[in-house]
Amino acid sequence: MIKKFDKKDEESGKIKRVFSVLKQKVCFYLQARIFNETPINPRRCLHILTKIIYLLNQGEHFGTTEATEAFFAMTRLFQSNDQTLRRMCYLTIKEMANISEDVIIVTSSLTKDMTGKEDVYRGPAIRALCRITDTTMLQAIERYMKQAIVDKVPSVSSSALVSSLHMVKMSYDVVKRWVNEAQEAASSDNIMVQYHALGLLYHLRKNDRLAVTKMLNKFTKSGLKSPFAYCMLIRIASKLLDETEGGHDSPLFDFIESCLRNKNEMVVYEAASAIVHMPNCTARELAPAVSVLQLFCSSPKAALRYAAVRTLNKVAMKHPSAVTACNLDLENLITDSNRSIATLAITTLLKTGSESSVDRLMKQISSFVSEISDEFKVRRFFQFAFSKITHRYLVSLYRYNIATQKIAILWKPAMKTCRL
Repeated sequence: MIKKFDKKDEESGKIKRVFSVLKQKVCFYLQARIFNETPINPRRCLHILTKIIYLLNQGEHFGTTEATEAFFAMTRLFQSNDQTLRRMCYLTIKEMANISEDVIIVTSSLTKDMTGKEDVYRGPAIRALCRITDTTMLQAIERYMKQAIVDKVPSVSSSALVSSLHMVKMSYDVVKRWVNEAQEAASSDNIMVQYHALGLLYHLRKNDRLAVTKMLNKFTKSGLKSPFAYCMLIRIASKLLDETEGGHDSPLFDFIESCLRNKNEMVVYEAASAIVHMPNCTARELAPAVSVLQLFCSSPKAALRYAAVRTLNKVAMKHPSAVTACNLDLENLITDSNRSIATLAITTLLKTGSESSVDRLMKQISSFVSEISDEFKVRRFFQFAFSKITHRYLVSLYRYNIATQKIAILWKPAMKTCRL
C-alpha cells in the first residue's frame, strides 16, 4: 500500500533538510581549522575542500565573514607540495572568489605557480588568477599572460587563451593588445590551442565585419589542423553570409561546400548543417549536403545516424523532394535499435513519401508503434508528420488502411489538425 504524505510530512522533510545543511556548515567551519595544523594533512584537507565545493554547487549561501576566514586559512595549503591538494585549492579559489573579501591575498602565490617550472600547476594557476583578477589588477599580470599565450606547453597556452576570452567582457581594451600573441598561437600544431586562439581572435573582432572577413580569408586559404577550429570557421562564415545576405556564389559558400569533403566527420556534418539552415537555399544547392547526410544514415556510429536523420527531417519540411533520394536509407533506420533514430526516420518518411509508399510504410511501422513508449512523445511526432502530408493522401489512407487500432488512434488527431 502506498503511503500518503500530507503537508505536515512535507514540512518536516524540509526542516530535516535545513538542519542537515546547517549541520554540514557547522562541521565545515570547525573542520576548516585543520588548515592551520602543522604539518598539513593533505587527505583531511582534501576532504574539507570537497565539502566546500559540494555545498557551493548545491546553492548553499556562505556568509562573507565565514567564507573570508576559510579563504585565509586555505592560503596556508600552498605550503604543501601535494599535487592533488594544490589543484583542489585552485578549484576552491575559483568557487569562493565572489563570496570572499580580500581574495587578492592569493595573487602572489598564484603568480608564483603561474611562472614556475611545474607545468601541472601553471595552467590551473592561470585560470584561478584570472578568476579573481579585476580591471585594476589586469595590467599587472599582462606580461605573464602574453608569455603564457605563446607558451610551448599546450595546456598552459589553452588556459591563457580561454582565460583571456573570459576577460574580454571585463576589460576589452587590455585583452585587445594581446592579438599578436593570439595570432601566433593560431598557428600551433595543437588542435585545442588553435581552436581557442581562433575563438579569442573572433571575439576580439566580431564587431568589425571587415576584420572578420579578413580573418576568414586568411584561415580559409592557409588551412587549419584543428577540426574544432574548422567547425568554428564554418559557423562564422555562415553567420557572415546571413548578415551580408551573400549569394551562393560567394567564396564563403564555396569554403563551406568544400568542407563537405573534409576527412573529419564532425567538420563534414557541420558544413552540411550550415548549408541546410541557409535561407533561400534551392534543392539543387542542398543536393551535396543531402548526399553527405545520406552516407551518415548508414554509419556504425549512433550519434552520426541520429544527427543525419534529424537534419534530414528538417530539410523535409521545406524541400521534401530533396530528401526523396534518401528514402531507402531512412526505411532501413525504422528498425534501428535507437528508438529516437527510428522515430525521426518514420516522421521524415511520412513527409517525403507518396501515397503508395506511405501506405506501405504504415504496414511496416504497425509493430513499431505498439512497442514504443510514451517517453519519446510519438503521438506528437506523428501528428506533426501527418499534418504535413497532403489532404488527398490522408483521406486515402484513412479510408483504405485499417491496419491496427493504435495506428487509427494516431491518425484521428492528425485528421482534426488538417480539418478533414
